[in-house]
Amino acid sequence: MRRAESIVAHLVVGVGVVFAVYPLLWVISVALSPGAMSDHAQALPWPEHPSLDSFASVLGLRDGHTTIFLRQVFNSLAVSLATALVAVAVATPAAYALARFRFVGKTWGMRVLLATQMFPAVASAVPLYLLLEGLHLLDSRSGLVLVYASTAVPFAIFQMRGAFEAVPVDLEEAAMVDGASRAEAFWRVTLPAVRPAIAVTALFAFMSAWNEFILAATLLSREAAFTLPVVLQRYVGEHDTAWGPFAAGAMLVSLPVMALFYVAQRQLVAGLTAGGVKG
Repeated sequence: MRRAESIVAHLVVGVGVVFAVYPLLWVISVALSPGAMSDHAQALPWPEHPSLDSFASVLGLRDGHTTIFLRQVFNSLAVSLATALVAVAVATPAAYALARFRFVGKTWGMRVLLATQMFPAVASAVPLYLLLEGLHLLDSRSGLVLVYASTAVPFAIFQMRGAFEAVPVDLEEAAMVDGASRAEAFWRVTLPAVRPAIAVTALFAFMSAWNEFILAATLLSREAAFTLPVVLQRYVGEHDTAWGPFAAGAMLVSLPVMALFYVAQRQLVAGLTAGGVKG
């Protein structure tokens, strides 16, 4: 009976893996087979005539626009890293205060922060455009970082608050009994304990900025200022789509996020479970 259950479980997992991996293999096949989508839909994710032409087109090797593409990669990296840094820097002390202190407006403050997560980015596109225009930050990385950070901070505070609440107060009190101040107990005891949660929060903020398209397309107009999602949109036309370059660009855009996941996988597992169990 147990053997039969094990076989069924492995079959179910195998089917799930196939469903998860097949779209990725299909994208790789399209990226390596220019014109495959325009000819016929491939059932098997296997390139008939493998070629790197799509990657050369995306990287700008054909028309000599490699410098512009590298600038666009730098724009995405700079904006995403700055967004993650600002989100963590603002959310960490705010989340600590919400987790440790009692003050007027604490409950309603958390409710307002959660309420901001209900509205899609497109709903705030026009107000944000007008604000950045008044601040003379349109079509700039600084303005985009400001916009992304304003949406990432509420989620970061909510995420970090649970992690701080999972750290026993006794640890801080023991440090203060030994002569440490509240700030020293925070920096030397509490902050190292929530390092995995900080890693998860920073990664989520990075990914939200890295993948965001609507606001970037609305607030940026110069090609040299585009982020990578806006660059990918160029391959989708009103009447036709360049599937080969689009798939190749999607693979290139995914590489930095995959690298981050691989490097920080241990911190991610610990951080996602932080605050889930309180002892």
